[in-house]
Amino acid sequence: MKCRVLVLGVLLCIGLRSSLAAGPKDKETKADMLGAKNVFIGWVNLSPDEWSEWGYESKDEWTEVIKELNTEFQKDCQSKYLSDRRVAVARDKNDEDLTGDDLYIKFSDVSIDRSYYGIRASIHFIDPKTNTELGVIPARTYYEKRWFKFQLYMQAALDEIGKKIQIEVMGTAPGK
Repeated sequence: MKCRVLVLGVLLCIGLRSSLAAGPKDKETKADMLGAKNVFIGWVNLSPDEWSEWGYESKDEWTEVIKELNTEFQKDCQSKYLSDRRVAVARDKNDEDLTGDDLYIKFSDVSIDRSYYGIRASIHFIDPKTNTELGVIPARTYYEKRWFKFQLYMQAALDEIGKKIQIEVMGTAPGK
């Protein structure tokens, strides 16, 4: 009987230790990115060729909206989600100047979900010094709700992406 109690106690301790070591329940990568003090945020490359599909008057107008969305998202990453890091940002879809950065956050498979108007994207966490992928969050749709204004969907989706980045890099959810 004492042996069973001892074995059960050991198994409970191992299980508790494993669950605590896993980190926040929302963290999807196993990589420890806490040491990354200089972070480069890539461009969320929404297709400028889909301007008419989303109700814009011209490709130039939609391209400007994409730029504004990226700029606001990058500012939020700097001020809210990664506020204790030095954050450099891409100026456009071709900008990947990673000089002096410890972590590159790259977005791929970017599209707009036609049913829910959320942004679908994969998030890659890359060590720019070794060009090694530390972790990836597979493509999924962020923010699956409808608003009355298209740009509000996109901004809300980028806010969710920013919160996800904070969890992965900082190890904590926003507000914790």
